[in-house]
Amino acid sequence: DQPFNPYTQNIKKAQKTWRNMSKSERARSQPEGAQRKAPGRGSDGDYYHVAVRNKSQFKTFRTHDVGDPGGIQRVAGQRKSGTWGTVKWLIPKEWAHMKGGKLIADSDDARKVLEQLGSAPVHSSADMFEAKPRPKVPEKDKPTKAQQQARRENIKKAQRAAHQRGH
Repeated sequence: DQPFNPYTQNIKKAQKTWRNMSKSERARSQPEGAQRKAPGRGSDGDYYHVAVRNKSQFKTFRTHDVGDPGGIQRVAGQRKSGTWGTVKWLIPKEWAHMKGGKLIADSDDARKVLEQLGSAPVHSSADMFEAKPRPKVPEKDKPTKAQQQARRENIKKAQRAAHQRGH
């Protein structure tokens, strides 16, 4: 038999408590989490954040590069229903600048993203901007000119590939 050790008992009690906590409770209990600023709240980050939908609509988030790695990033969120939507865009500070409370694109990729938004980004705080998502197109107005053009290009591409294979 081992002698009673209060430190061992405390460790076991702490481990049990930790196991019963949810992920968010664990995050809040970490002391270093209290000092960390939320992304985009300080002005020393690498990206401008352009929010297009409220974060509370989503349960899971995923960030991925759009175009070249290290460039513009899209933060996608999954709703409880399972559908995905764009939550925000992250535009590198080298690719855009702020002037008079407006976000001005300095690169073609940043310009394309800003043109696709449903409204011009409005400065909210630090590196944060808000804009409306791109407008929904009613089914009666589809296919749009852009969709028709993309379909024609895809058909031509498939025909070229089939011709090269010898079919």
